[in-house]
Amino acid sequence: MGTLKDQKITLNDGTETTMGQWADKLLLVVNVASQCGLTPQYEGLQRLYEKYQDRGLVVLGVPCNQFKGQEPGTDAQVCAFVQDNYGVSFPLLAKTEVNGENAHPLYRELKSATGGAEIQWNFEKFLLKIDGNTIERFAPQVEPESEETVRAIEANLPL
Repeated sequence: MGTLKDQKITLNDGTETTMGQWADKLLLVVNVASQCGLTPQYEGLQRLYEKYQDRGLVVLGVPCNQFKGQEPGTDAQVCAFVQDNYGVSFPLLAKTEVNGENAHPLYRELKSATGGAEIQWNFEKFLLKIDGNTIERFAPQVEPESEETVRAIEANLPL
């Protein structure tokens, strides 16, 4: 995954950048959806971000509509929903496919680095460093503030 930092991404507001903007950070990359039973996980993701952002954690939300159409809105609607309902201040990407032939290259790399399995559902989480280390992959049902997630984050914070 040495090329992860060069991976092109589009933020929710249409800004194009690369994953390299977080080269010195620990990332928790999560495919998210607004109309899912797991949507309340946004609360835990936001709390993690607030607690650890000063120590180098970035939560990166990746809206995806591939699981029963549970993210049907536009990028602007997704952003407004998560800000209004969950106070989300961490970065969001533009809506992205995570599985199949149109899966974003970022997700192809993340899946490859963790055994190749497809994304199971909304709110699957990857903890990684841009330098090429994918540290952990967490199933959708694993809460953001679970003991195993927090332990992995604290063990790998850059600051």
